[in-house]
Amino acid sequence: MAQLRGARLLGVVIAVTLVASLGTSRSVAAAAGTSGTSGTVATRADAAQRHLVDRYGRRLDGRGVTIAVIDTGIDPTHPAFLLPDGRSKVVRSLTAVPCVPAQATSEYLNCVTDVPTSANSDAGAGGHGTFVGGVAVGNRFTLPDGTHVGGNAPGARLVMISATAALQGIDQAFAWVLAHHKRPCGSGVSRRACPPIKVLSLSWGDNDPIIAGLERQLVAQGVVVVWANGNTGGNGSTSSSNDVPAADSTPGILTIAGYDDLGTGTRNGKIDPESSRGAKAHPRTWPDISAPAVNVVSACRTYQAECVAVTHDPQDGPAAGDVATYSTGSGTSWAAPAVAGIVALLFQADPTATPKQIDAALKSTAYKYRSGAKYVRDGRFTSSYDKGAGLVDAYAAARALGARRR
Repeated sequence: MAQLRGARLLGVVIAVTLVASLGTSRSVAAAAGTSGTSGTVATRADAAQRHLVDRYGRRLDGRGVTIAVIDTGIDPTHPAFLLPDGRSKVVRSLTAVPCVPAQATSEYLNCVTDVPTSANSDAGAGGHGTFVGGVAVGNRFTLPDGTHVGGNAPGARLVMISATAALQGIDQAFAWVLAHHKRPCGSGVSRRACPPIKVLSLSWGDNDPIIAGLERQLVAQGVVVVWANGNTGGNGSTSSSNDVPAADSTPGILTIAGYDDLGTGTRNGKIDPESSRGAKAHPRTWPDISAPAVNVVSACRTYQAECVAVTHDPQDGPAAGDVATYSTGSGTSWAAPAVAGIVALLFQADPTATPKQIDAALKSTAYKYRSGAKYVRDGRFTSSYDKGAGLVDAYAAARALGARRR
């Protein structure tokens, strides 16, 4: 199957036996020792949520947009995803695992099947997808120890396609998103209850030409595709960026570098040393933009393998029964859903925006933090081989697309 050629999760390794297929990882020891952060202060998604409204005067929180994620799975009952009426922000949960034996194109869509939205499709897969989902759309809470958590677009909805830690059926998962992005819950469900998919978040590595073609089709149909750039560092002599996505210059296909806000929400932090660099001499390999990736706090239950093995400092959630429901981890796996959430904010600000306009708004307003390589002119924007156009600025990008101050 095509998905077995180099696909790997980019956040953290779930088990020693999977190192070969998942690639390099962030270790717990390297990440520990500093304060955790949701990252939304540094991205100014917090400021956008608090102070900006869309053309209808509604608070800017990503409403009217669904974010699709292809990952290990999701725990839809986690407090990060629960709505006031008890429903989940996870409007549809699917699995691509039945696609493993599927070969013919006609089987691409039929093999992606539903999982009950009350079921935890991430229970045996490690927790990576649940963590990613929390960064994108998690509810805003103050945990008992005072830590602020919450996603970059808490008003958005989520579709998860589980591929497990082995990344099974990812070609077919892409094909499903392409076929269903306009009505992800089917024609019988209102767009209000289940909005169209406008952004796809991916926190794993890829060198699959089938996916390269599918993602360009998604962009042509108005969907922004966001990738983690990887965690293998580098010095710019060669590229260690996420192979196929980084090399694709199509506006609306974004690769995200890792930023460290030093646990304080500062915008003058540093580039994560382990964030993958492009080759200095080849701008097409450079990441597009940066987002927080170090000591990020998100949804993760301690009984999930990844939460035990490769995250640290488990914390209780907001309710009395929410024991050890949040944890802290590092890696560009968390930078990608941060930008995906911000893209949801931007589509709320301008529902008619194209992926090219979203791409331009993000790059033209990025904050030029100084850590790392110098910025140089690269087409319409300035960029760098280690951090792209700079730190994503949700507030400035939303204003550029028409969001108004309250």
